[in-house]
Amino acid sequence: MIEHLKSEEIIDKVGGRFKLCALIQRRMVELLEGARPLVDRKGRSDLELVMDEIMSGKITLEFEDPEAASTLEGSGVTLPD
Repeated sequence: MIEHLKSEEIIDKVGGRFKLCALIQRRMVELLEGARPLVDRKGRSDLELVMDEIMSGKITLEFEDPEAASTLEGSGVTLPD
C-alpha cells in the first residue's frame, strides 16, 4: 500500500498533499487509540491499513466549518454513509 504514496491517485482522491497528510495523521491517532480498522489487516502496518482505507473510500477528511478548512481546525476523519 505504500506504493500509493508514489502515485498522484491518492493525492487527487483526497484533494492535495496537505489534506492527505492530515487524514493519515488523524486516522493513525484513532487506530493507536483503539479504533477498529475498516479493512482486513492481513498483517499490514497501521500506515498500510490507512492507505487501503483511503483508496477504498472508507475514510475522508471533512470540515465542520468551511472557514476552518484553511487551518484544519474542526476537521476529522469521517466514515461515509
